[in-house]
Amino acid sequence: MVTKSDFLSAAESIKQKLDTVSPCLCLAKWKQVSLHLTTGMNNSCYHPPLHRISVEEIGRDPGALHNTSHKKQQRKMMLRGERPSECQYCWNMEDLGQMSDRHYRSGEPWAAIDFDKIAGSTGEEDDVIPGYVEVNFNHACNLQCSYCSPQFSSTWMDEVQRHGAYPTLVPHNDPGHFSGDRRPIAAREHNPYLEAFWAWWPRLYPHLRHFRMTGGEPLMDRNTFRVFDYVLALPKPDLHLNVTSNFSVEPKLFDQYMDYVKRLCATNIEHFMQYVSLDSGNPGHAQYIRHGLQFRRLWDYVHRYLTEVPYRNSLTFIITMNNLTVLGLQQQLEWILDLRKAYSTTYQRVWFDTPVLRQPAWQSLQILPPAYTGIMERVADWMELNCSESGDSLHGFRDFEIQRLRRDIAWMKSGHAQDWTQARADFYRFFSEHDRRRGTDFLATFPEMRQWWADCEYHAKAT
Repeated sequence: MVTKSDFLSAAESIKQKLDTVSPCLCLAKWKQVSLHLTTGMNNSCYHPPLHRISVEEIGRDPGALHNTSHKKQQRKMMLRGERPSECQYCWNMEDLGQMSDRHYRSGEPWAAIDFDKIAGSTGEEDDVIPGYVEVNFNHACNLQCSYCSPQFSSTWMDEVQRHGAYPTLVPHNDPGHFSGDRRPIAAREHNPYLEAFWAWWPRLYPHLRHFRMTGGEPLMDRNTFRVFDYVLALPKPDLHLNVTSNFSVEPKLFDQYMDYVKRLCATNIEHFMQYVSLDSGNPGHAQYIRHGLQFRRLWDYVHRYLTEVPYRNSLTFIITMNNLTVLGLQQQLEWILDLRKAYSTTYQRVWFDTPVLRQPAWQSLQILPPAYTGIMERVADWMELNCSESGDSLHGFRDFEIQRLRRDIAWMKSGHAQDWTQARADFYRFFSEHDRRRGTDFLATFPEMRQWWADCEYHAKAT
């Protein structure tokens, strides 16, 4: 397996190759796609905003799920040396002197393998087949994560249909917004995007290197198990099969899932990656951020997974870096080190990623006072002291993990000069209503943020 130091080296190497074609080239625009089949939306990674997939185009060729007219235009811009505005996050990181996800993703084997072909392309080809596909089959979900929306959670949809929008300056998650072509297509209804996906699947599958199922909650969707059945029937030796879960589903459903995972990992695939969404090591914080999450159950499921599936697999925590994550971050990383010591013997089985949350603005790291940046910097310094390059190669932090957190801190600092009055006011408005609707208590959960809460309350009442 590729080590993380190799991963960082690959990103640095591909950066030089990309620059020989264009300083704006990102191979993910060709080789990666995230498909939201419940709403007919698409993007290449999670940074650009989602854009609409044409029903007419997929009627002619289901491959247009990936090769949309919009995406072709962005590819042409990159080849011409122009920066697409939808990729602003990466441009911001690069302007701060950081490696961006453009480099990391382009350096991965599933993307880098087609560098020469992409370098010589026009950007308008219809037959580009991605190597990394992420798909959301269904918005059914048992959680109401604070930063999520009815597009990705049926539980969120039920709430706003009962209680209406949240009283932020621009009403948040207004049920009227999720109507017409923005309304998630229910599993019982005809879905042309889902139909096109299964029509495309036999052509797509032989080229896949990574296939990742997200949600909603994938363990609650029958299409997840349809994919599993297909892979069991037609094993693929180079396939990395990935699933993102909240690990809070009922035990009977988790038992069914584990049975499939064991069989998949015993057959002829390269690797099974279990992504687990968790934003704090403090149980109260984690359950507040991701409402409905059961921390004790998640803890038990993580240990079951790592114990019962001993081969061809690993687990990655997705820590969505928002302003309620900061105080419990080191606690979560300490737990990750403990898991590495317990379960990583011949190869690394426990990973984590720290993508930053940019929307909604009131949960952004950037709106916090500078003192919170100091907390983050101390966490990064502590990670340096526990770096695997200076000790145990499997049980410490890798250079690239530390660099990613430093990148998040740089992004956090870049917002200090901006006026966040409205976002702070909305923070108070949103979480006050959150507490009223859901029976939660912000100050009881985050007593260390009492002064921050008071400041946000002041802004809310003054605007």
